Amino acid sequence: MLRRPRRNRKSAAIRSLVEETRLSVSDFIFPLFLIDGINQKVEVKSMPGIYRYSLDLMLEEIDSCLRLGINAFDIFPAYPEDKKDRFATESYREDTFYLKALRTIKQSFPQACIMTDVAMDPYNSDGHDGLVENGKILNDETLEILGKMTLAQAKAGADIIGPSDMMDGRVGYLRKLLDENGYKEVSIMSYTAKYASAFYNPFRDALDSAPKSGDKKTYQMDPANSQEALIEGQLDMEEGADFLMVKPALAYLDIIKLLHDRFPLPIAAYNVSGEYAMIKASAANGWLDGERAMLESLLSIKRAGAKIILTYFAKEVALLES
Repeated sequence: MLRRPRRNRKSAAIRSLVEETRLSVSDFIFPLFLIDGINQKVEVKSMPGIYRYSLDLMLEEIDSCLRLGINAFDIFPAYPEDKKDRFATESYREDTFYLKALRTIKQSFPQACIMTDVAMDPYNSDGHDGLVENGKILNDETLEILGKMTLAQAKAGADIIGPSDMMDGRVGYLRKLLDENGYKEVSIMSYTAKYASAFYNPFRDALDSAPKSGDKKTYQMDPANSQEALIEGQLDMEEGADFLMVKPALAYLDIIKLLHDRFPLPIAAYNVSGEYAMIKASAANGWLDGERAMLESLLSIKRAGAKIILTYFAKEVALLES
């Protein structure tokens, strides 16, 4: 035989030379959960090793991550029920704990890239990403609320805003609003193809943000569809998105590849809470090697075409590389 592919696998040194895809800590955005209070560190039961932090301890966590080479963080707030209403008014109240925390984090770590979530569900008494009226999610009325939220987050120091609501037209609406108010340098990472997935439940545990009634299928995408992602991607690019995101990641590697091949924008993928929890639970039961499964799954996401990976494994991988 003239061609023996195994020759390129015969040693670790040669395998490293011909490796086509490599993970780096610089690929990651680390999602963090913020709660009000002081000296609070509460583990998310369905996400072993992941915590909700009060600001003082989150500052320590971010500092330790920066020392490991993690430079980007997506910060999600967990609000108590008594702070929620159907119009999500807490989301843009200037002295709310989330916005105050963003200001402090950015002042403390100006070198860090801070991403924020733009959606109503953490603040919405209905638990939905949009304004609910008579059981329906109102699209255009929701955009006005998202606009107030976006400007408040930009003012607080957000580098990237992440509209995760899946309302039609929100990227163009928010881009215009940011530009008109002097925030032309604030980026938009659009949740372009966010599917109505079963893999979100641990995240909803972390934020106590599950819908009080109904589901999110009228605005999140049908898992059966792929061509629809091209429509969303084209619209988001035309409306001014700087990055296109696919969520979840592992069950949608084909969608990551589809967007990567079609659009000239960086593709992000959210390795979501359920994907994290599955590996952690399996490893805890001795059913698989957790470290190998973690690295293999993240590698598959990057191999599919994701330039950026939002993952709860970010610190764990960074510690392995340190």
